[in-house]
Amino acid sequence: MVNQSQTSASAKLFNWLSIILLVYLVLVAVGTVSGGFKLASGGSEGAKEIFAFATNPVVALLLGALATALVQSSSTVTSVIVGLVAGGLPISIAIPMVMGANIGTTITNTLVSIGHIRSKEEFKRAFAASTVHDFFNLLAVVIFLPLEIMFGILEKFASSLAHVFVGDADLSLKSYNFIKPLVKPAVNVVKDAVSFLDSTAAGVSMVVIGIMMILFAVTYLGKLLKKALVGKAKELLHSAIGRGPLVGIGSGAVVTVMVQSSSTTTSLMIPLAGSGVFTTRQIYPFTLGANIGTTITALLAATSITGAAAEVALTIALVHVMFNVFAVTLIYGMPLLREIPLQLAEKIADIGSRNKPAALAYVLGSFFVFPGLIMLAVR
Repeated sequence: MVNQSQTSASAKLFNWLSIILLVYLVLVAVGTVSGGFKLASGGSEGAKEIFAFATNPVVALLLGALATALVQSSSTVTSVIVGLVAGGLPISIAIPMVMGANIGTTITNTLVSIGHIRSKEEFKRAFAASTVHDFFNLLAVVIFLPLEIMFGILEKFASSLAHVFVGDADLSLKSYNFIKPLVKPAVNVVKDAVSFLDSTAAGVSMVVIGIMMILFAVTYLGKLLKKALVGKAKELLHSAIGRGPLVGIGSGAVVTVMVQSSSTTTSLMIPLAGSGVFTTRQIYPFTLGANIGTTITALLAATSITGAAAEVALTIALVHVMFNVFAVTLIYGMPLLREIPLQLAEKIADIGSRNKPAALAYVLGSFFVFPGLIMLAVR
């Protein structure tokens, strides 16, 4: 028994040390993406052409959605976006990308719902519970993207708040920033490894390496956090059911911060909806809380950026937070708007339960085919 206890304690310690190491790797990766984009952009105009196709906000939105659907992680995509903004990507283009990441991340729980496809009633309940997240995020984009294009509300608000933290010397947190000395040596190792290339090629290589590092780190960070915390996360979700929407939203946010994955939070609920334990209406607030909780990764990524780019990096991270908070406040706070995602989800679930190929077509078409075709059409 003593040996088993010691083994268990050692496994837990190793698990948490691995989590710390992966968080550090995320910070290094974001710094690498930022440094690489700066190097490539400074060395040649050719590097800027990598993102020239995203000058249209609609294309940027679809690019964010498609990229997130492909890697099944909004945390990965938003961390990359933070690094690119720090490297010079315009915030006006990055904002639609972040909104697109919100749309793309919902594919995971929709795929989980397809696991119930053998039972018509189970599938109907599970598909409704998963697609309510899709329709909420789509409605949020329909409302906030035009407002952002016309008035720049999110950018102005986030920029003002970011300036408070990193703008003025007297108010700045820069002097307390211990991240840079920890991250810089590792970023320099990557930079030195590609230094034999010309500046453009070296910069692009750093961006690619950084993206791969983020993908690796976020994927395994999620797995380790699930192993460490998913039991507690389930308990929290179960205990919060029936205590009102505010508790549901708060619990969804907390669980997502715990496991670093909105997909995990929402996917935990889908089998329970499919089996009839909870209704779509009960699960709805948790999915909104997951949207808010997932923004912690971009904020974490922004801490690795220092110097002149620190403010813009924090700005795009705060845009992600505010977009989700404002969307939840407006849409869920207004009964008329609140019902739209529920009604659309129940309608598509009814169609999908009676016509299974239509449900599969919805998943493939919404997340891959339609965004890809639109991107090609508007280029």
